[in-house]
Amino acid sequence: MLKVVARPVVRLVERYLPDAYIFVLLLTLIAAGAAMLVEGQSPMAVLRVWGGGFWGLLSFSMQMLMVLVSGYLLASSPPVRRGLTALARLAGTPGRAILMVTLVSLMASWINWGFGLVIGALFARALAREIRVDYRLLIASAYSGFVVWHGGLAGSIPLTIATPGHFTADRIGVIPTSETLFSFYNLAILAALFVIMPLVNRAMMPDERDIVLVTPEQLAEPEPVAGKDASLPAERLENSPWLSWLVGIPGVLYLVVYFIVDGGGLNLNSVNFLFLFLAMVLHRTPRNLLNSLTEAIKGGAGIVIQFPFYAGIMAIMVESGLAQSLSELFVSIADADTLPFWSFLSAGLVNLFVPSGGGQWAVQAPVMLPAAQALGADVGRVAMGVAWGDAWTNLLQPFWALPVLAIAGLGARDIMGFCMIHLVITGVVIGAGLTFL
Repeated sequence: MLKVVARPVVRLVERYLPDAYIFVLLLTLIAAGAAMLVEGQSPMAVLRVWGGGFWGLLSFSMQMLMVLVSGYLLASSPPVRRGLTALARLAGTPGRAILMVTLVSLMASWINWGFGLVIGALFARALAREIRVDYRLLIASAYSGFVVWHGGLAGSIPLTIATPGHFTADRIGVIPTSETLFSFYNLAILAALFVIMPLVNRAMMPDERDIVLVTPEQLAEPEPVAGKDASLPAERLENSPWLSWLVGIPGVLYLVVYFIVDGGGLNLNSVNFLFLFLAMVLHRTPRNLLNSLTEAIKGGAGIVIQFPFYAGIMAIMVESGLAQSLSELFVSIADADTLPFWSFLSAGLVNLFVPSGGGQWAVQAPVMLPAAQALGADVGRVAMGVAWGDAWTNLLQPFWALPVLAIAGLGARDIMGFCMIHLVITGVVIGAGLTFL
């Protein structure tokens, strides 16, 4: 049944969904128009807010670009390529490949969202080299695991409210992760998704006549340069492993100290640091690393051009009061039992325009928390409703798919048809878990 349902949805999306860059331009116009029509903002006020916020994500943009680049560098190193190939050969069949990539992505995203985005896409590429499987569904399956990130160990909203001194501590105090991430309802939602998502992806496998295979060019990797061919002093330095090892090994040792001695956790910076310095060591020579970098950087164009536009959209949504009005609309029809569900839906809608977990919580917390206290709702569950809503519509919002698509060499329209099916099914599972468990 899912195969039958997925086929027209995939074709419809492939025909009508524009490039992700066109999507962000349309969102900009929608947000600006809504700010003027709904919030009564003047065109000049919206223009100033948009322009003033346009560069608000520069630091985050560089982090995301490094996720793409450092992940590609690590995966293209000979030892990791051999390891991924060996793991991919265990799949054996297209159906098993879909199941494996979904499970790997789910587990990696539960640990850390940046880790999950890169690992899932890289493993999908390795599988595509070994098995004749629909490449679009393979990459969509790798991306589908990302939906669990905000219910996992790196969920920014539950970790924020569990931190002493957080910005809403004077209202709700500190809410431990035992009441959010490790609560029964959250673990039950995760368990259900870990079972359902691989099966859904397996069930959507297209018929043989509809399969779209990857081209060899999309999976090409730079070949290592042999150091013995270098003749000039500069070339010998570029092709010597010693310089890479003298800098790369201390970088790896720092991470050992960071994780084991200092008790540091996985975050975007530590993931990038890990990928980069392991890549330096495993590529052996600076020249091999630079050859791989040339290929890696080609996929970063979408991140570079689109993230500033999303920063401008976020500024319009926040400064105009539009995001707060959307939240208040959903709160107005809720009661104590249904507020987590309506928080989930409102967060999913806001996430289309404010695709940032921390930024979204800053916008919605001043609305959701007073409502939760006034209605006598479970504050931790309401916060997790916002967290899951933020993660949920990432299946529709191409913002977070950009690194995956860049690694895969695909466009948003290639995978979003499958992701629409994911959106419906995960929405039912998460909404039911937040409401009834």
